[in-house]
Amino acid sequence: MRNQLSNHFWLYSLLGGLYTVGVGFLISRVGPTGAVLAVLLPIALLLVLLILLEPRFGLFVYLQLVFIVGFSRFLPASIPVGVSVDGLLFLILFSLFINGQRMEWRRLRSPAFALIGIWFLYTVIELFNPEAPYRPAWFLHVRAFSLHWFLVSIMVLVIPITRNDVKIMVNSWLSWSFLAALWAFKQQYIGLTTNEQIWLDSGNAATHILFGQLRCFSFYSDAAQFGAEMAGATLVAITRVFEEKSIKYKAFFAVLALVYFWGYAVSGTRSALFVLIAGFPFYLLLKRDIPKLIAGVVLAVPLFLLLMYTSVGSSNYQVQRMRSALTPMNDPSFILRLQNQAKMRTYLQDLPFGAGIGTSTDGGARFSPWHWAAHIAPDSWFVELWMETGRVGVTLYIMMLVGLVLVGIYQVWQLKDPWMVKIMYGFLAEFVGIALMGYSNPVLGQFPTNGVIYISTMLIATCYRWDTRSATSESSINQSPTYAPAL
Repeated sequence: MRNQLSNHFWLYSLLGGLYTVGVGFLISRVGPTGAVLAVLLPIALLLVLLILLEPRFGLFVYLQLVFIVGFSRFLPASIPVGVSVDGLLFLILFSLFINGQRMEWRRLRSPAFALIGIWFLYTVIELFNPEAPYRPAWFLHVRAFSLHWFLVSIMVLVIPITRNDVKIMVNSWLSWSFLAALWAFKQQYIGLTTNEQIWLDSGNAATHILFGQLRCFSFYSDAAQFGAEMAGATLVAITRVFEEKSIKYKAFFAVLALVYFWGYAVSGTRSALFVLIAGFPFYLLLKRDIPKLIAGVVLAVPLFLLLMYTSVGSSNYQVQRMRSALTPMNDPSFILRLQNQAKMRTYLQDLPFGAGIGTSTDGGARFSPWHWAAHIAPDSWFVELWMETGRVGVTLYIMMLVGLVLVGIYQVWQLKDPWMVKIMYGFLAEFVGIALMGYSNPVLGQFPTNGVIYISTMLIATCYRWDTRSATSESSINQSPTYAPAL
């Protein structure tokens, strides 16, 4: 025993010495960044090992990472934080195969996965679009367009996720959203950090300081992304207020809804209002509660009329931003969007498959700055898809979204478990609201909203897995390899 301890001591001493030398070399070469890497490297190696042993753990890491990516604003520009998400997804995919016997591959026969698979196949075909000015740019935009959704869908479907795992994912999302709201309040009422001010001074002040007022962005990519997330979290919290039976839980989610809603307000993101306008009525329709739907309309109409036809509250900047969302024809930026779309309509008239994936926004500016698509700001997720994949592509994408909503409605209406019903109602209503907001902002292709949507759509599509009434049938499913889940 003493000899074994002595051998281990020398081994650990050797490893510790090598690690210390390596840390010193890193710091001497790259400075403070080397010290950060020296701390993160052992953690990263441990995470890799855990993910290889348990793919489900990797899914949890992915959900946290899509929020952590926003902190790249506080890191040196040379660290490719976004690429880490790609690496993580392929690592999880590899883990699925090496743990293949435990995975539930039969669930890939889900209709929802078929819809996403068809869209992914179309984007792969777009790689050969002859109109693309620089074909390698495809690899930059296809990740947000379809690749990540396709990979996450496989993971959520085949990993044996438990009911408790669903709770962890929901609580993680709501917790991150709460922290994001608090950070935005800090920006609004206390001030910005040095890095945040540098980010504004680098050209982002033009869109984030309007009329002398800051549009808070928290630790997200921009104010539009932050506002969309806050509106989505507000909607989910409101549905929980309606669904919870306990007064204590109703009060808790009511407070959360107020925090999230004010987070949305300080973002100054007008279009995020439509997440609530579309999502909440859809939630009431899901419940098939006509009296509450009528009551909601009766309460909402006077509020909209107040915003549209009066000047009540206009002295408050946040209220004025909400008001302008309901009167877009008076807004110069909205008129400019319509003018840009008219230009694109002329260019795309003879391009049914678009100009090629990667030709607009950052991809176009980086790889084909001479091309017309690089000089017109789409300012919309659907317009960006239209520009890069053509009317065929954007039509196929919208059909996929509608199909996912229909699959979700069918599955949610079959649920009997009360807890699962309220969770899936909130997820589905938020998905509808975010999808509608895609007309005005590219939130469906940005972290963290896209990560939440990728996971939640597959949870909704297979929510029967955690329905208490399905306990008996699930055991029979596990014994029957020919089972294909119904719509």
